Amino acid sequence: MSSAVFVNFARFLLLFLAQILLFNNINLFGYINPYPYILFIILYPVNGNKTALLLASFLLGICLDMFCNSGGVHALASIILAYSRPALFRFSFGLSYEYQTVKLNDVLTPERFTFILLAVAIHHFTLFFLEVFRLNFLWEILLKTFLTSLFTLLLCISIIYIIKPSRR
Repeated sequence: MSSAVFVNFARFLLLFLAQILLFNNINLFGYINPYPYILFIILYPVNGNKTALLLASFLLGICLDMFCNSGGVHALASIILAYSRPALFRFSFGLSYEYQTVKLNDVLTPERFTFILLAVAIHHFTLFFLEVFRLNFLWEILLKTFLTSLFTLLLCISIIYIIKPSRR
């Protein structure tokens, strides 16, 4: 097994367990629920297998749905994020994405921040819209998306800096 596959598998497992055991128990003010498990999708290698990413995203989402008893909303939100990831890369990085020179584990630049922000916002809006599935509650969906995205964004950036490999 190559080291990239091992790193992705370990990231998958650690983020899933952290989400289930720690972050699912956080509910601040009824609106803020962090979902840092999407870091697996965000940090997946740019030149990695796209089909494997879609399958792993579905597996991550459906396993989370089984533990949260949420009926498939995490699976669909994760697949939508994984599917929209190349477009988000093109929007955020431009030519750097075309030449496959993007690394998200480096110093936080405006491009990286934009990519992570958009990825988190798309995932959370999809997730909360599917939970409610009524436009009558659009204001609550947007409020919950904004607050949770803000908290998850800060948490994801912190986690990236904590696990960032040291340079030699």
